[in-house]
Amino acid sequence: MTTTHAPLVVTDLRKTIRRKEIIKGISFELKEGEVFGFLGPNGAGKTTTIRMLVGLIKPTSGHISICGYDLERQFTKAIRHIGCIVENPELYPYLSGWENLEHFARMVPDIPKERIMEVVELVGLQNRIHDRVNTYSLGMRQRLGIAQALLGKPKVLILDEPTNGLDPAGIREMRQFIRFLAESERLSVLVSSHLLSEIQLMCDRVAIMAKGLLLRVDTVERLLKEQARVVWKAAPIETAKEILEKETSPVAIQGDRLVTPYERKNLAIWNKKLVEAGVHVHEIQPKLPTLEDLFIELTGGDAIE
Repeated sequence: MTTTHAPLVVTDLRKTIRRKEIIKGISFELKEGEVFGFLGPNGAGKTTTIRMLVGLIKPTSGHISICGYDLERQFTKAIRHIGCIVENPELYPYLSGWENLEHFARMVPDIPKERIMEVVELVGLQNRIHDRVNTYSLGMRQRLGIAQALLGKPKVLILDEPTNGLDPAGIREMRQFIRFLAESERLSVLVSSHLLSEIQLMCDRVAIMAKGLLLRVDTVERLLKEQARVVWKAAPIETAKEILEKETSPVAIQGDRLVTPYERKNLAIWNKKLVEAGVHVHEIQPKLPTLEDLFIELTGGDAIE
């Protein structure tokens, strides 16, 4: 395997269940060391997609490549490069954290005890690793689950709702930890979450899915920049609209306001041209959207999974 292969490449992936196409030809790829957000409303097909990525169900058609290995034809070689936690990790509560890791290490070929200690230190559980898991907080259990997923040194880590059930402090800690894994270990992390504000803070890129289709895949910054607008209160409004349309598009009238794209470096120039033309500018208000705003606009306001 060469280092030129992307950690995960999904090409024209489709899944039909009972003659109904659930996943409709989606394509995306993960880059090394990035956190990739995966969002979708109820029934979007997000969970079905994740199940296909980790080999729990087979695609009807399409291609999944993990570090250059075809998941269907080279399953063993491909799947060894993926670590995964779906919601709460399955752990043995009556065993210690260390005993849990020893148990799971037996399922993966050639995992030395040194690697167990490495992942314990990586997730910051050195002081509690020999305590029973039933004494762990939810955040500690999530960290132990991630340690389990990292035992085989995967290149791709898939986390389905990693902040589920955590309090605000735990959510912030998990967000920082996921960023740390991506940056220090060069892991590609795919994260699904219903907390859009957390995805916005955590992820480099985001895929927004609805009804089995990928609507957008891009950086959070670029997605939000495209949706940013400026609201102008100016009179006479028709004259203001005519002047602004020579500078940018689209320009829309909403009630007694004008709405234009957000171009920060040009706002002062546009304002000057309006004033020089005798237009009274009463208000200039940038409207910078959140990922939640964009999600609602793209998916029609459906609830997230």
